[in-house]
Amino acid sequence: MTPQFHPLRVAQVRPETADTISIAFEVPETLRDAYRFTQGQFLTLKAPVDGKDLRRSYSICSAVQDYDAQGELRVAVKLVEDGLFSSHLHDSIAPGQVIEVMTPDGRFHVPLDPAAARHYVAFAAGSGITPVLSLIRTTLQAEPRSRFTLVYGNRNVDSIIFSETLEDLKNQYLSRFTLYHVLSRQPQEVDLLHGRVDHDRVTAFLQTLIPVDDIDAAFVCGPASMIDEVEAALRDAGVDPHRIHAERFGVPLAQARPKPSHTHADHAGTAELVVVLDGKQHSMRLPMEDANVLDTALAAGLDLPYACKGGVCCTCRAKVLEGQVEMEKNYTLEPWEMEKGFVLTCQARALTPRVVVSYDER
Repeated sequence: MTPQFHPLRVAQVRPETADTISIAFEVPETLRDAYRFTQGQFLTLKAPVDGKDLRRSYSICSAVQDYDAQGELRVAVKLVEDGLFSSHLHDSIAPGQVIEVMTPDGRFHVPLDPAAARHYVAFAAGSGITPVLSLIRTTLQAEPRSRFTLVYGNRNVDSIIFSETLEDLKNQYLSRFTLYHVLSRQPQEVDLLHGRVDHDRVTAFLQTLIPVDDIDAAFVCGPASMIDEVEAALRDAGVDPHRIHAERFGVPLAQARPKPSHTHADHAGTAELVVVLDGKQHSMRLPMEDANVLDTALAAGLDLPYACKGGVCCTCRAKVLEGQVEMEKNYTLEPWEMEKGFVLTCQARALTPRVVVSYDER
C-alpha cells in the first residue's frame, strides 16, 4: 500500500538526553492497522516551518508487541545544528498538538521466526540507536531462543540515548542481550571501549568478543562515515554482505556518485511520463535533461510518498513498468530490486521517450 499522511495527536513528549526528545502519538482505532509497523521502520512527519511545508523522517523506537498491546508509537528526534525541522519540534511540539504523520516505511529489518535461534549484532552511534532499539526489543520478544549484541558509541555517559531502557533490557535478558558502550570523550577502564566506533575498533570486537562465524545478521546505524567504516570492517572480516543491513539518516557526501554522463542530445526534448497511483494512470511530460520523475509528478499535482529526496530513505520507491530511467544516486536499493525494475523516483531521469512508473508496486 502506498504510504499516506494522516493527522495524529501527540500523546507525550519526553526528554531522553539534553538534545534528544521522544514523541509518542495517539493512533485512533480506525488507523491502527495502517500504522502497524515492522521493527526498524520510520515515520515521516510533515509540518509548516518558516512558511515552508517541510517533512523529515524519524525512526520508530517502540517494539511491535508494545504497539499491538498498548498502541505505543514513538519516535526519537535529536536536535540537529541548523536543522529547521528538529528545532521546530524541540521548541514547539507538545502533547495535544496534531501533526501530519505518514504511515510507516523502511526496510531496516529481517523476517523473524519464533523457532529460530540466531545471533544478531548491531553497531549504532548517537541517534542511530532509535531503529536499533526497536529491533532489539521486538526480536528478543519474538524469538525466545535468539541473542542480540549491541555496540553503541557516544561521546559520554550523559549523551547515551535510551540509557535506562537499555539497562532494563540487559537485566531482563541477562543471557540473551549483551551491551557494549563505547565512549569517545570519556575515559573507560577497557581500551576497546574508549574511542569511536570505526573500522579498527569494530575489527577488534570481531577478533575478540564477537566471533564472525556467530553473526546471523548485522545492523548498522549512525553517521554516514561511521556506517561506511563499520560495513567495511564487517566485510573485511568475512561477514557475508547479504547479512549486513544499514540505515542511513543522511546522504553520504563522501561517496556521492557522479551525475550520469550523457550528452545533451541524449536528453533532448521531453518524454511521456505515465504515473500509476492507486490504480489510476496520470500522464505528463518529463524533461529528459534535468528533471526527475518525482519532482515532475509533484509539480503536476500528484500526492506521492517521499521524504529525503537524496536517494537514501527509499520512501519514493516505485517500479518501472515501461521504458528506461537512470538514477543519479542510490544508497538504499539492492541489486535484486533494480533488476526487478524498482527505482528511487527522486533520482530517476528518463532515458527513453516513454516511461511508465507504478507507485502501486513498491
